Amino acid sequence: MADNKKSRNKQARDEENRQRAWEVEQARERMDETEPRDDLNEADESRYEREENSDASQTCHRRGCDEPAKFVVLERYQEETGHGSVEAEANLCQRHTAEESPTNLGGVYADYVFRVDPLPETIDRDRA
Repeated sequence: MADNKKSRNKQARDEENRQRAWEVEQARERMDETEPRDDLNEADESRYEREENSDASQTCHRRGCDEPAKFVVLERYQEETGHGSVEAEANLCQRHTAEESPTNLGGVYADYVFRVDPLPETIDRDRA
């Protein structure tokens, strides 16, 4: 094909058509997937995720620590590229939770979160 304006425009249109066809194909493949729940607030989301991962070991997340986890530490910050947020969550023992502090202050934005919550099962054990 000759390298002129007409052929470059045709190549661009062909690429756009291929991209649209691919997007349609992907959308058709995803039609049967369930939509994520939008009716959860932040606290519910965190609790829901913990319940989903309840099979996971409830020991401290720090390497070499075998103490039982008592707290969950959550930090939500802006991705370095600025195109979305990142959530970092770790289950920690009491000693390591006391050492924890915000680490991604460079990614602070309107929805930034740094939160420490007790794990629900540790609250029940402490009351008993």
